[in-house]
Amino acid sequence: MKLVLSFFTLISASAVKAEVSYNQDIRPILAENCFYCHGQDPNKRKADLRLDLREAALEHKAFVPGKPDESELVSRLTTEDPDELMPPAKSNRKLTDKQKSLLKQWIVEGAKYEKHWTFTAPVKAPLPEVKNQGWVRNEIDRFVLAKLEAAKLQPSPEADKATLIRRLSLDLIGLPPTPAEVDAFVADATPEAYEKLVERLLKSDHYGERMALPWLDAARYADSNGFQQDGDTFQWVWRDWVVKALNADMPYSQFSIEQLAGDLLPKATEDQIIATAFNRNHLLNGEGGAIPEEQRFNILFDRVDTTATTWLGLTMACAQCHDHKYDPMTQRDYYSLMSLFNQVSEDGRAGGGGGAKRVAAPFLEMMTEESKHHIADLEAKRAKVEIDGQVKIKKDLAFAAWEAAVTPETRAGRLDRPLQPNITTVLRIPADKRTDVQKKELKNSLRSVFERDVWPKISASDAPSKQVEDLKTELTTYKNEGIPRVMVMRDDKPRETFILDRGEYLKPKDKVTGTTPAFLAPAAKGAAQNRLGFAQWLFQPDHPLTARVQVNRMWQTLFGIGIVKTVEDLGVQSEAPVHAALLDWLAVEFREKGWSMKQLHRLIVTSATYRQSSKVGRELAMNDPENRLLARGARFRMPSMLLRDLALGASGLLDDRIGGAPVYPYQPDQIWESLAITKERDFTYPTSSGRDLYRRSLYTFWRRTVGPANMFDAANRQVCKVRQNITNTPLHALTTLNDPTWAEAARVLAARSMDSAKDTETRLNFALRHVLGRLPAEKDLALLRKAYEKQLAIYQADPKAAAEVVAIGSAPKNGKLNPTEHAAFTAVCLMLLNLDEALTRE
Repeated sequence: MKLVLSFFTLISASAVKAEVSYNQDIRPILAENCFYCHGQDPNKRKADLRLDLREAALEHKAFVPGKPDESELVSRLTTEDPDELMPPAKSNRKLTDKQKSLLKQWIVEGAKYEKHWTFTAPVKAPLPEVKNQGWVRNEIDRFVLAKLEAAKLQPSPEADKATLIRRLSLDLIGLPPTPAEVDAFVADATPEAYEKLVERLLKSDHYGERMALPWLDAARYADSNGFQQDGDTFQWVWRDWVVKALNADMPYSQFSIEQLAGDLLPKATEDQIIATAFNRNHLLNGEGGAIPEEQRFNILFDRVDTTATTWLGLTMACAQCHDHKYDPMTQRDYYSLMSLFNQVSEDGRAGGGGGAKRVAAPFLEMMTEESKHHIADLEAKRAKVEIDGQVKIKKDLAFAAWEAAVTPETRAGRLDRPLQPNITTVLRIPADKRTDVQKKELKNSLRSVFERDVWPKISASDAPSKQVEDLKTELTTYKNEGIPRVMVMRDDKPRETFILDRGEYLKPKDKVTGTTPAFLAPAAKGAAQNRLGFAQWLFQPDHPLTARVQVNRMWQTLFGIGIVKTVEDLGVQSEAPVHAALLDWLAVEFREKGWSMKQLHRLIVTSATYRQSSKVGRELAMNDPENRLLARGARFRMPSMLLRDLALGASGLLDDRIGGAPVYPYQPDQIWESLAITKERDFTYPTSSGRDLYRRSLYTFWRRTVGPANMFDAANRQVCKVRQNITNTPLHALTTLNDPTWAEAARVLAARSMDSAKDTETRLNFALRHVLGRLPAEKDLALLRKAYEKQLAIYQADPKAAAEVVAIGSAPKNGKLNPTEHAAFTAVCLMLLNLDEALTRE
């Protein structure tokens, strides 16, 4: 007899014995099979029947409480007549006998409806009673252990200390512990050793860098606008704000309110305005055929969808074209929320200016005292050269001569283009017949053409004039490229908002005003009807979603999967979680503890649940493959951004500076070449040098159209993404085995290992400890020694290949090392970096 029952059997078995639950048992059946045609969307509704509302269903006798035999739904589900059968055969849906039995039992019990569990405010359930009191470290463990004991399961033993410090370091700061840190923790036998480690990591400035990664995915953060023009931006200023706020443990309420409406706060600070860049991290279409107003609406749609996913955990985009088919959201709800974001003075264009930068208003110019001094110096230098070289006199004389010779057929500039029609039209009028207005406009227009297209060529032959032009170009470039201008929110253009027919911006229908979704708790009386009022509404004590959504995503970061797996959707179609009571308890705890994210992380990582070993037996792996019961520690492949940081950290190459402009680490040759279809700008990849090559992945320049090639399974940063995506393909191994970052990290780690000792075993020990943290077992050393000897023989037979291996990357080379031995050790280190244990968060 099996000791462990199927996880799913355990859930349903308890449900059948007890009263049938609408939320847990019935709603999922109706949502999957019935609501599409019999839900709240009137455009898709058949037979004018709604099954999502009890009153409407009872009116049509779909259910007759207590009498399943008189209920039309039961009749339709069990009929043999294909014309009467529901769901219809063409829908490719069919209820199981078990589902039909549940529906009948539910009707017998009165066909009671319940509000979807996440649409009611969370409450703290009483802490469950458990038998194994000695295992419990905090409240989380009571909820987990109660489920395990009900399933006749035991929690896993605590992981060993070397595994725990690596797990904590990777989870909380995204970097591996050093061997010295591992040794110190392992040797610390005091009862508070673990808690001290947690506190040290929570206080690290790298905490904010690690926790920023999922937030940047949600905010669709990138360093360029997207589309063919793909102009670069200065949104990294906002990225640095996020890291700083997380390190300071800014309450999640304040963290959110400032990002949604910091500009509307009384006496808003520069930092609070920068925070609103969250909702300017969207795509901007600068292509020639783009219609600005259409693009502006695309931005608004994205803004609503991103906000709803990030804070409400709802698929609100479904209500853009019609009432939501499953959740009680209407089109009116969607466009009423959109109205709050429709007061910004954006025009749908991508911004202009010379060079690579494309920044669209409104933006905040980050002028520093240093910037002001630099601009003043350039302007003073230009003015001096202009006076000393009599440049203005020369330019005026040259203009007079050119103006006198201008005809309607004149062509000007490096492109030899004709004059604009407004100029040629006036030129064809005899001079004595032109009005004063025409004369003035002609003079100004010709002067503009001369300054732009004619004078640069003339000035090239006169040293002072050329110097002035060069200084002018330098000043323009500096203002455009050197002074950050972060795109932010600003309600400076009031607009009316309308429901759009099928979401088409040219088909407005009813006018709406800004407000919160009607199916959720209303905003407090007197609340502002703007973004600030909406942001504050999210943190009302009776709000059902905000805390649940964020806690669920924070849990996902630490366990690889949310308590509700569908972290992007906590609506009707979401997964019914095993640990709903735990999620609700944590949501209330999060709110009651002042929305402290560090406090919640501390609570989770100090639980016995978190500290379990991730080792799993065959039977448990088969019956609970996703570890939903939490009978073991979480184990998952790390995100590629952390894998790169781990390789840099293990090798000693990592530059751990915090913040600043993005950098350009190794990428394949001509990675941006596909964008260079015009001469409008240069898309050559500007590979960084020196320390910038080894900064954390967080700071890698992220081009929307062509993301970093070595960041597999990452969000594309074009739309909001909150669920982790872990896949496993040969392309991943090709990256971690061949990408210059990993190859160079292996070379440098090999050199450090060889410098650490003379004997091979000590060197191998050094390398393994820097990658895996733990001490090697004898079998580990035997395998590594065998691998080293095999690689050494290969490179001794091919010295040229060895020379190529030890020359990889820009980091300094150690010429004192034997090249073949160094190459062989490099191969072993690369193997270590590619071990499952190295790539996995155990």
